[in-house]
Amino acid sequence: MEPTKKYTAFVGERLVASGSLEELLPKLKATFDCDRSTLFLIFDDETGAQVDLDLRGTVAEVLARCSPNPPQTGPGRPRLGVISREITLLPRHWEWLGRQPNGASATIRRLIDEARKREPAKMRRQEAMQATERFLFAMAGNYPGYEEVSRALFQGDSRRFAELVAPWPKDVRNYALRLSKGE
Repeated sequence: MEPTKKYTAFVGERLVASGSLEELLPKLKATFDCDRSTLFLIFDDETGAQVDLDLRGTVAEVLARCSPNPPQTGPGRPRLGVISREITLLPRHWEWLGRQPNGASATIRRLIDEARKREPAKMRRQEAMQATERFLFAMAGNYPGYEEVSRALFQGDSRRFAELVAPWPKDVRNYALRLSKGE
């Protein structure tokens, strides 16, 4: 079972809500219903990616639209969460994959799972760095020292990163620090 996804919402530089969609949406809906011109920036706490939510309707309707597993109407395997994408390989790679038992897709999934298990700490650091960079780009790309902050992040210099974000607005700084630590 996958852990519940967590999100954080900002209005301007102020953090207004954080938690699962079930926890976050009532707070956002109340603000939105009072002032429909409120602009939220909502971030996925795991990836740092911005999330767009259509806040029209009831909280239940909004939750239904945000459901990670919408009803499948066509072919496919919806319960497994299969996503089809294109990859490009050289002929020798396709030949090798063709000789593997269970097919190319199963072999690629197995190789990815094995790689993820081999160096989990390194992978978590990489994911935290990417999440932090996505957030910083969206929220702080125009802040003074953004480039230096980004350099410190990618150099893995957490002390320098913390020093450079210290003058930034409290909520932006604290969320950036939290993401950078993979929390």
